[in-house]
Formats: sequence, C-alpha cells, structure tokens
Amino acid sequence: MPVIKPTCLRDLKLRVNIVDVVGRVATLRKAGSRFKGLCPFHNEKSPSFHVDPDKGFYKCFGCGKAGDIITFIRETEQLNFTEAIETLGKRFGVPIEYKEGSGGPSREERSLRQEIFDIHETAAEHFHQVFKSSTPTGDWMRSYWTDQRRFSHELADEFKIGAAEPADASLAAILLKKKHSEDALRQCGLFFVREGGILGLGSLKPRFRGRLMIPIRDHQGRVVAFTARQTDLTPQDDPAREAKYVNSPETPIFTKGNLLFNLDRARSNVGEGRPFVLVEGQLDALRSWSVGLKTAIAPQGTSITEGQLVLLRRYHTQVECFFDGDNAGQKAALRFLPMALKAGLEVRFLGGASDTKIDPDLLFLEKGLVGYDEVRKEALSAMAFACRALLPSPETATPEQKARVAGDLHSLILNAESEIARSQFLAEAASLLRLPLSAVQKDFDHQRERHDRQQASRPTPRSAEEPLAVPQPRIAAKDTPEHHLLMLILHFEHVGPPLSRTLPHDWIDVTHPAGVLLNRFLAEFEQDAWPGRDHIDNLLETAEERTLVASLLFEAPQIDDPIKVTNEGLRLIQARSLEPRLRQIELALANTTADSNVDANSLFKELLDIKRQLRAPLRLPAA
Repeated sequence: MPVIKPTCLRDLKLRVNIVDVVGRVATLRKAGSRFKGLCPFHNEKSPSFHVDPDKGFYKCFGCGKAGDIITFIRETEQLNFTEAIETLGKRFGVPIEYKEGSGGPSREERSLRQEIFDIHETAAEHFHQVFKSSTPTGDWMRSYWTDQRRFSHELADEFKIGAAEPADASLAAILLKKKHSEDALRQCGLFFVREGGILGLGSLKPRFRGRLMIPIRDHQGRVVAFTARQTDLTPQDDPAREAKYVNSPETPIFTKGNLLFNLDRARSNVGEGRPFVLVEGQLDALRSWSVGLKTAIAPQGTSITEGQLVLLRRYHTQVECFFDGDNAGQKAALRFLPMALKAGLEVRFLGGASDTKIDPDLLFLEKGLVGYDEVRKEALSAMAFACRALLPSPETATPEQKARVAGDLHSLILNAESEIARSQFLAEAASLLRLPLSAVQKDFDHQRERHDRQQASRPTPRSAEEPLAVPQPRIAAKDTPEHHLLMLILHFEHVGPPLSRTLPHDWIDVTHPAGVLLNRFLAEFEQDAWPGRDHIDNLLETAEERTLVASLLFEAPQIDDPIKVTNEGLRLIQARSLEPRLRQIELALANTTADSNVDANSLFKELLDIKRQLRAPLRLPAA
C-alpha cells in the first residue's frame, strides 16, 4: 500500500482551512473565533456542531462526533485514510507525496466508490462534448435545447448538459482505455453488461442512447448519476423507448431517495428570506436557476423522502413547495407535507391559492423572477394548503365532512414535534374550517391519546438471534484517570516525558481507547520519539481513536497546575492497581491458621509495603 509522507500530511492540514471543507456539507455561521451550524452527522434542530479553524478540528456537542479535515472527509464520503488525503489534495490543489518505494495507489488499490466517481466525471465530460460537437447528434440536441426547451447555451455549459449518441460505443472505449476495473464498469450503471467472456466493447451496451443527458450531482457537487430525456433521436430498440425520462439505476454512489437535484448549488444561496424552492423535476429547477432563482431543488426521479428532507434541514429550515397545479402535483405536495413537518421544516405552498393550474416552467419562462414574486404574494401556509386541498368549500361543508377533514388534519399535525407548532396549527385549522377551537383541541387530544397508546403497545423489532440487553454497570471512559492523563499530555506536552518514566505500563487500563492511547503515547515519550500533538496521525489506528483525540484537542482545559492534576491521576491509578491486592492479603491473613501452608510473614511484609506505597503515592519528579 502507498504511504503518504508525514510532511505532506502536515502541509495539507496547514494549507486547507477546515471551514472550507466542512462548509461544502454543512452551513456554518461565525460564532466568536469559531463557526457553528447544524450537525451533518445527526438530525438536530438547534446547532451544536462547532468548527475551530485555528485548531483545525470540529466537534458536535450533540452526538459527540469530532475530528479534523481527514476524519470529516472519511466520515462524509466513506473513504479510507489514503483516499481522503488524495481527495483533499485534488480538491484544494495540494500535491500528495508518497514515501520512497511505496509508490502511488494502483488501480486495484483504489476504492470501487472512488473509481465510479471518476467514471461519472469522465462520462459527464464525454456527453457534454457530444452535445457541443458539430455532428448530427450535437447539432440536433443543441437545437432541441434552445428552440424546443428554450434554454441558453450558457446554462448548458454551466450544468454540463450532454447528449448520448443513438448508436455509439465511444464512452465504453474511453473508459476501457483508462483501464477501469471490471467491477466498476459493471456497477457504474452506464451500461447493460453482457455476461460471460472478457469484458470489452462488445459486452458493454450503452444504457443511454439518443437522449438529452442531465448530470445529477450529490450535495458535494460530484456527478453520481444521470437523468436522460427522451428525444426524436432515441432509437426504437431502446428498452425504455416510451419513457420520457430514464434515470441511472442505483449504484454504490447513487441512492435516488437520498439526493436532491441542484442542492450542491442551492445550499450556498439560501438564507433569511431566501428559502429553498422545491419543484417537481430537474428541468423545472434548471428553469428557475436560469431566471435567477438560485435556491430551486428537485427530487431525483422519485417521491420526496424523509432522508432528503433531513439533508435539506442541515442547510435551511424554510422551504417553498412549487409543484405543478395538476392533480399529480397536488397529491405529491400532500405526501410531502407530513414528512416536512416531521423534519421540522417551515413550509409554504406556491400556486395553491390560484384556481388556475400553474406550471412553474411556463411561469418562469414567460415572466422570469416577476412570476416568482407574484405567486409568493399568495403563498399558502401548511394548514391553509391542506385545508384547501381536503375541503375546498368549508362554508358549504356538512358537519360530518368537517369532522372527517379535521381528523385528517389532526393526523398531519401529530407529525410536528413542537407543542407550540401544534397549537398554532390547531388554531389555524379551526379558523379555516370555521369550527370552535375548543372542539378541535378536544378531538385532537383524543386522537393523540389513541396514537400514543398504539405506539406504546407496538413492540420494538428484535431479531430472533439478538439476546435481551442486560444492563452492565460500567464506568464511562471519560471518567477514568487514563482519559484525564491523556488530555494532559496532549495539552501540556512537557508532562509526557516525566509521566512516561513514572507510571508503570502494566498499571494502565487498556480496555478502552483512552488507556490504549495513553499507553502508546507514553511509549513514544519514553523512546524520545514523540512527534508533537499536531503530527500524531500515524499513531492513531482506528476511527474511535481519531475521534477521541480530536475531541480532547478541541477544548483547551482550564488548568492552572497541570503537574498537580497529573499527580492526582497517578495517585488514582496507583490506588486502583494496589488496593485489590491489599484486600486479598488482608483476607488471606484473617483466614490463616497454624496448620495452613500460607507464609504469613511474607504476606505481612507485602501488606506493609503496599500500605507504605499508598501513604506516599507516585509523583512526577521535581523539575
């Protein structure tokens, strides 16, 4: 395996600002000398994720995740240590150097995921060049793009819109020439692969032919899939000839339910007064972008999912839903609403107040941003939209109809976690349905009680092999002396050398990461090989160890006398190590008789020696 030079690793950390790395995934705001935002590793509503650019570390005080730029890339992009460093180097223009003799990574050593990412970048560029080429396919597709779809050439360049030839194996030839692995070519989703024999041009049939190609990027801007729009060039023998849109199949880098089109760009443009605008399709999002609405996003060929909304919530809480005004669009909006409330999003609906069906693509094409301003003025709240969709004419509705709709609204409101939000929704629903709030509240309380009883009676799924959990009392690792001593030698490195000469290694509890690291670090001090706390990556072997060290380095302890605190840690470890033996000796002496074979004199001497050590505990030598 290739080994990266430690000097290169240090240079990478010095040159790359952790805020730039984390900011691609999470929206950060300045908070004193640090930055703060919603944690990208768990769903939260109040920001507890902190980034310290001076120290180069992040830490979430909610879920406990912590680390540096390398840890962050590994966690968010599922890369190994070497791949994470290479990704950062490529992204920020830092050359990566390897130890002599170890060489760079071979094709076999690269991860399948990273290889498929590379394949998609190549494919996106290939399709875009076909689109721009002076060929029958390129000419036709550009005409279709500008004349029929009425988009600009500049937008095509910005989003790398492409074209797939009706009958062409050039993409497969390019990828084979680059010597991509057979696994990557089989699993990238760009080909139908013929089984049997050696993988070659004859066994790689293009999935997309004669279609307009729209690259799909993940929230970090990497091409992970394509949406292919049917055109007159789509051949008759295409297995999906009648499908207007064909999407890439799910692959190791693409799960359509976890991705939103244009989120990589839109997330940088949202803010107060600039909510996300959720539209139905990619072309709607492209139209929005083309007229200056830079916060438009779209689900990827599927209904909106909870995972997509949790991802959205990391960046901004406000969303405007602008689906087509036809029946399908209204049903999609109603499916979206309960998930949005559950995710804690503030939702408004555009176009829902009009009796005429509004198509966002046509609206923006004809009126541009003025059209957006017009529909925003008549935007409906979550409850107003739901009431209008479920009961268009409340003034003529029967009591039974209102009761049924109220029950549907109650089920919807139960998705909101905030009691304040629930109470506001109930008041709005009562007003819209023209019902007394007290009656609506009473029915809601009954429905919530039934819901809570059903949830409580529902057993938690457990596999047959899974044993019942038996609580085991255990001291939290952070409460151990090893944890405190590890923190001390990281922040007060002058403590390390004398501690390594004073603390016996066999007294250290190595059943938890803090003890393992303390033992390992003290050995480095003892050998006079400690590299310094900023250069200990090679001493960390697991993700858990990296997280622990990053967490300890993130917060500087307020300690006036580190020697005094270190001596207290020594005393605790010494007592923990010696006192069990002391109790054994006392018990043995108490049970000694004249006939026993126990050497009472030896035990008594050992007893006195242990007591003497406990009365004069270990201390660091005076400076």
